[in-house]
Amino acid sequence: MLEYDFENSVGFWIMTAAHKYQRAINEELAPTGITYRQAQVLGFLALEGPLAQAELAERMHLEPATLVGILDRMERDGWIKRLACHNDRRRKLIHPQPSAKPVWTKIVACVKRVRARATHGMKPSELATLKRLLNQVQKNINQGLSALETVS
Repeated sequence: MLEYDFENSVGFWIMTAAHKYQRAINEELAPTGITYRQAQVLGFLALEGPLAQAELAERMHLEPATLVGILDRMERDGWIKRLACHNDRRRKLIHPQPSAKPVWTKIVACVKRVRARATHGMKPSELATLKRLLNQVQKNINQGLSALETVS
């Protein structure tokens, strides 16, 4: 039998929580006809502004070819538009369109319901601690990745 100390594995707890959170968002979105991946696309565009397809695929942890189908459907529905970059006409930037606003409103409502469920019973100070600790985990991981890139 394979053995591992899952009880003390920070990675296990983070990954399990993230998976359950994503699943809860999927379940909340399902009645609206909006997929989790579509919500991700609009979320990254809301957070960072227009992005190239390759950048968006990287942030979503998808192969660019996989993202194409999602973007095709979103463009067909009028939620996004692919426009040439001013600096590099070969590069297409993904822009949200005005018709995505009501979709985004539904996504935000769903995500807020999931957040309320996920943080139920937590005090504001506990939420602040959770955010601070997860931010520290991200910083530590990024520093480790930067060190690896320097070595290679």
